Amino acid sequence: MADPYTTLGVAKSASEAEIKSAYRKLAKELHPDKNKDNPKASEKFSDVTKAYDLLSDKTKRAQFDRGEIDAEGNPAMPFGYGGGGFRGDQHGGPGGFGNQSSDFGDIFEGLFGGRGGGGAGGGPFGGFGARSAPPPKGANVAYRLSVSFIDAATQAAQRISLSDGATIDLKLPAGVETGTQMRLAGKGQPGPGGTGDGIVTITVKDHPFYVREGAHIRLDLPVTLNEAVKGARIKVPTVDGPVMLSVPAGSSSGKVMRLKGKGFTQKGGGRGDQLVRLMVDLPADDAALVKLLGEWTDPRDVRAELGV
Repeated sequence: MADPYTTLGVAKSASEAEIKSAYRKLAKELHPDKNKDNPKASEKFSDVTKAYDLLSDKTKRAQFDRGEIDAEGNPAMPFGYGGGGFRGDQHGGPGGFGNQSSDFGDIFEGLFGGRGGGGAGGGPFGGFGARSAPPPKGANVAYRLSVSFIDAATQAAQRISLSDGATIDLKLPAGVETGTQMRLAGKGQPGPGGTGDGIVTITVKDHPFYVREGAHIRLDLPVTLNEAVKGARIKVPTVDGPVMLSVPAGSSSGKVMRLKGKGFTQKGGGRGDQLVRLMVDLPADDAALVKLLGEWTDPRDVRAELGV
């Protein structure tokens, strides 16, 4: 895989927010559901997801920036052995050192001793007296999960099929959004050092009339002229089901009303609100309405603050 910064199109000095924003933009453009006839888009989607997985992990990003791991998350080879002399298939499993828990300290100890002290035996280099590296875990398996807007807001359980044919029900995390990843321990490929994990990347679908603003949900609600003028109790949709809302008499288009606790769950606990913006909907060419108004006009200068 190419340099993760290049893949996401960000500078090495990019903040966490900039990296997240770049990933969300690319994920929406390249998502397989939107590019069913373009296999290259699916490959690029996989690349940007791997790049985000590395750069969104503070530890991995720091290791990559220091040259300790490559773009795939595998430790760089010491002493110039990157050409192929020190491959993971010499240690009983695929993937090289990428899935091992040992760090550079372990590798150097394996070559020259270290904690183990002198003496022969005990390791693959005998005379150096080193301990052997732990066997690698199996590879992780990537999964994609598309979730409806309402299910994401309410944390509805989601069923996902695994590579072995089994199905499990997932509890969505608080604050879930497109790009959120969930780790399924032990649901990856088997290996000498244990089974890898399943990594689920979530995409939250757009909604026909709800718009997300952080933990809040915004809704433009049409109201009739008589409801706005006289006031009314009207039914309003929410992600939890319809509720009744009292519209004050004399409400204008653009007035925002708040339904507390009807937004998205938040990582810190609680839920955001639903912000309902009233939009007065007038009928077109209604003779009865024109007759009702008669010669009445509004004497106010409603655009005075705009300087016109």
